[in-house]
Amino acid sequence: MSESGRIAIMTSPGSLAFAEYPAPEPRPGCILARVSRTNVCGSEIHIWCGHHPTKRSGGLGHEMVGMVEKLGEGVTCDSAGAPLSVGDRIVATYFIACRRCNPCQHGQFNLCTNAYQFWGRPPEQEPHFHTTFGTFHYIHPDQYVYRVPDNVSDRAASSANCALSQVYFGVDDAQLTSGENVVIQGAGGLGLNAAAVARARGARVIVIDAVSARLDQARRFGAHETILMADYPDQADRIARVKELTGGHGADLVIEVAGVPAAFNEALLLARAGGRVVGMGNISPGQTVAIDPGLLTRTGVRILPIMRYQPWYLKKALDFLSDYKDTYPFDELVDAEFTLDQIEEALARSVDRTVTRASILIGEG
Repeated sequence: MSESGRIAIMTSPGSLAFAEYPAPEPRPGCILARVSRTNVCGSEIHIWCGHHPTKRSGGLGHEMVGMVEKLGEGVTCDSAGAPLSVGDRIVATYFIACRRCNPCQHGQFNLCTNAYQFWGRPPEQEPHFHTTFGTFHYIHPDQYVYRVPDNVSDRAASSANCALSQVYFGVDDAQLTSGENVVIQGAGGLGLNAAAVARARGARVIVIDAVSARLDQARRFGAHETILMADYPDQADRIARVKELTGGHGADLVIEVAGVPAAFNEALLLARAGGRVVGMGNISPGQTVAIDPGLLTRTGVRILPIMRYQPWYLKKALDFLSDYKDTYPFDELVDAEFTLDQIEEALARSVDRTVTRASILIGEG
């Protein structure tokens, strides 16, 4: 009899159950991975709290690192051409790039219309393990998959397929150059990774957050300056402080990863004339703020929304982890570990921000 695996299922926002299904046999071109660890990302928090516009139930989880359990027919290497064998450590994009929809035809694989064709399926549909809060994860041919470098730990690699890849893509899309001033709004998983990438690029990094412990961590991830919101409680105070730190001009680039609509509005005021704002924290449609279009016209601030990433950035993220493993404490991004049975606690502690990145330890030895 085939081995069975467990998967966590959100029955409704804030409610969780578990189901058991047989481990599926991978079809040609597919991979069955055994999940080693999977993290609670901001997306899971939005869904768990009922803020997602459509997802009200189903599987959860997309940040993960695992081991090849079975290879489908024809799978001999990863998406970069490295040989793959059973037991190899891998990460995979949580979305697909179908290469056939209109955005894909324009080279915008990160905006694939069918991105969640499999991730969004209910667990009762075969092959069941569409999401990563479970024993296994089924990887389809249109997902990009890469071997994890030997010198990169599971703790570090577990955040690569979302947080690090996305901010890396955002920094490149904004064409960040050495010597520029960068303000990062939010020192969660995305913000800390963004600080490391921006610092490695030669930028001067300023991080804003409401939690002092997160700002302590931000300094370890490359922040030159930090702004605690309790010390600068009004928007005008924060704008003045950023201008003070940037020669009176404002930031060349602002990266909004706070996930608060008001932060996006503030980002437009933190940027210098002709600066750029990368928005990737606000992912729930319908939450709005008032924007002064005349201000944008007069200042020339450019807005660059970032959703997901070009899938090959996952390989770039792994290489970054390998190259900078002794520079930044990537292993410490995961600051709390839970078992599969403790997922509700992991979600609760992520919601109340008592942990930066909760990790569900499932199959790691």
